[in-house]
Amino acid sequence: MIIEIGHYALVLALATSLIVSILPVIGARRGDASMMALAPTGALVMFALVALSFGVLTWAYVVSDFSVMNVWENSHSLMPLIYKYSGVWGNHEGSMLLWLLILVFFSALVAVFGRNLPDTLRANVLAVQSWISAAFLLFILLTSNPFLRLDPAPAEGQDLNPVLQDFGLAVHPPLLYLGYVGFSVCFSFAVAALIEGRIDAAWARWVRPWTLAAWTFLTAGIAMGSYWAYYELGWGGWWFWDPVENASFMPWLAGTALLHSALVMEKREALKIWTVLLAIMTFSLSLLGTFLVRSGVLTSVHSFATDPTRGIFILSILAVFIGGAFALFAWRAPMLKAGGLFAPISREGSLVLNNLILTVATATVLTGTLYPLILETLTGEKISVGAPFFNMTFGLLMLPLLVAVPFGPMLAWKRGDLPGALQRLYVVAGLSLFAGLAFFYVQNGGPVMAIFGLMLGFWGMIGAIADLWYRGNFGKLKFSVAMRRLAGLPRSAFGTAIAHFGLGVTVLGIFAATSFGTETVVEMKPGASVDVGGYSMTFDGMRDAVGPNYTESRGHFAVRRGGVEVADIWSSKRLYTARRMPTTEAGILTFGLSQLYVSLGDPMEDGGIVVRIWWKPFILCIWGGCLIMMAGGFVSLSDRRLRVGAPSRRAKAAKPVLEAAE
Repeated sequence: MIIEIGHYALVLALATSLIVSILPVIGARRGDASMMALAPTGALVMFALVALSFGVLTWAYVVSDFSVMNVWENSHSLMPLIYKYSGVWGNHEGSMLLWLLILVFFSALVAVFGRNLPDTLRANVLAVQSWISAAFLLFILLTSNPFLRLDPAPAEGQDLNPVLQDFGLAVHPPLLYLGYVGFSVCFSFAVAALIEGRIDAAWARWVRPWTLAAWTFLTAGIAMGSYWAYYELGWGGWWFWDPVENASFMPWLAGTALLHSALVMEKREALKIWTVLLAIMTFSLSLLGTFLVRSGVLTSVHSFATDPTRGIFILSILAVFIGGAFALFAWRAPMLKAGGLFAPISREGSLVLNNLILTVATATVLTGTLYPLILETLTGEKISVGAPFFNMTFGLLMLPLLVAVPFGPMLAWKRGDLPGALQRLYVVAGLSLFAGLAFFYVQNGGPVMAIFGLMLGFWGMIGAIADLWYRGNFGKLKFSVAMRRLAGLPRSAFGTAIAHFGLGVTVLGIFAATSFGTETVVEMKPGASVDVGGYSMTFDGMRDAVGPNYTESRGHFAVRRGGVEVADIWSSKRLYTARRMPTTEAGILTFGLSQLYVSLGDPMEDGGIVVRIWWKPFILCIWGGCLIMMAGGFVSLSDRRLRVGAPSRRAKAAKPVLEAAE
């Protein structure tokens, strides 16, 4: 009976979404306050119903109710409790329910925290959110129902995919979906504004917090997914340009451009058309990622579904929402004024350059991801676009962007002083060069070109510090006065500097791990040793062990430096008993920001075993930089100006800014 309640809650949520999709829009057109008031109430009701449904499915997993097909296919009574919870979204049906839960959660947040929005705008935004909710409710109920029953109920489940039985996969999807789905609010704001005919600086201020929140969570989700793939899959790498990885990376790139474009629109009422277009594009890329993961067109460790019916359904959703939004934009765009003017050398100009590079980079990743699929569809020929293409094209595009990042905060709005900015940054350039050379020297050499990559990382880090230094006017004012001046800066200024610093840390980690890392593949017998990264590793043999739902064979390695044992590493090969599926569990030993990474290969007939060993210098900077960028996002969100949003409407009617172009 409880399971049926979860199912019926989805049906009621669908009925509610249809009501909220229609009546508030009519009310906004007629100026009917009672009809518009249905939108926030309906959004809260939808959230309550979907949360109830999700809670029922979670309960079925926790109690191992194998009469539910979804639980039977993806759980086991011996599975640890944390993986019973994460198993809820470790499959297609459950993950779509989580996707929907986060979607209606954001709708509820708009209903609660959007009280200072104009009534018509809030009604239209929540209506557009409900259009999306209704589409995915239909998708779940018609093609991906997680509450289907089995009769008779099996005595035991088939277990969760062993690769997904990891803490990283318990955290990665919710964070990723908070980013993916969070951009739906930006999309809804864009469509609602186009419907209503009002796009101005206040609109940009309302959109910025939602963009920033979605960008921050998406950063966290991508970083967590990267680290999970690094330590769980045993490949020794942190990014593979997998099509499904690209599917999450493209909205991040477009969202970064949207974040900066909305800032220009808020400050200068410029880039209106471009900002609205980016809001539509960013969520469109999120929907495209959903299609790629669940349509069966991709074969990936990250993908969920192979049912073409589901793919056609999601493709239809893509066509309706993306096609409809772009059609509405094409209709309204000629009536939009361009906004404020600015000189090419200005803060606005630097942000336009940022947008241009990020947009081209997004198009490059999109092309490399979709081209093999399109070619196979048209000709039947199968090709693979791999890391060399992406590293060359994407990497070259990022170089000028990384160089330009510290310049933006140094330039004034409307008309900047490039020589003045250069004068401020020449010390930063000198310190970056010195730090890059010192790093290269300490690492005992390597590719000479690595110096420039290291310099770029330090350039971003020191440039972010210099931004705060000059804002506080240190060196010209007394230290106490400068500190008070610094403390008086808005939190968004600190958030920007922290995020730019984190980007520099990530760049430093990428170049350090790529340039100075080593890989060793060797056959080892008990007692054999190998030197890696300044350490000596001795293989002590294999041990058998038993886990809650698996058996494993563990290899023990003693790590010595200068003849003294400093640590040990365990690496294993597991066999999950229910699915009879083997996995490789890498052994990772951390030294500061660097890591030794050990992965077991196949056993040999002579009693040895193939071992792959990587030395990863400063690799933790890659994910540490992402954590710092996330911190910057949250610091900016704590800024009162972003939390309050645009002021409430005054009695005086606001001047409309969507006018016929002169």
